[in-house]
Amino acid sequence: MKTTFLRPVLDLDATGAKIKTLMKQRGISPRQLQLILNFPYVQTVYNWFAGKNMPTIDNLVVLAQILGVPMDEIVVTTMVEVDIEEEEGREVLSA
Repeated sequence: MKTTFLRPVLDLDATGAKIKTLMKQRGISPRQLQLILNFPYVQTVYNWFAGKNMPTIDNLVVLAQILGVPMDEIVVTTMVEVDIEEEEGREVLSA
């Protein structure tokens, strides 16, 4: 018997684009954000834009406040199907 579930997966590229768009709408530069978040290098912000990594949860809290949106409006997810098959008393996962 097979059961299918939907699992959200972070979309790094879309999240980075969303952060960049929200910052532009609010008139916040990458350098200003670097200073607010106390980052040693502005490259951290550019890495978010490029989808190379994500802000940590504590940085997301600050971003949401600065950008005036809830955190779930910043983070973009896509749904992936996960199939669970039961074979002779054991479960086998596939995505």
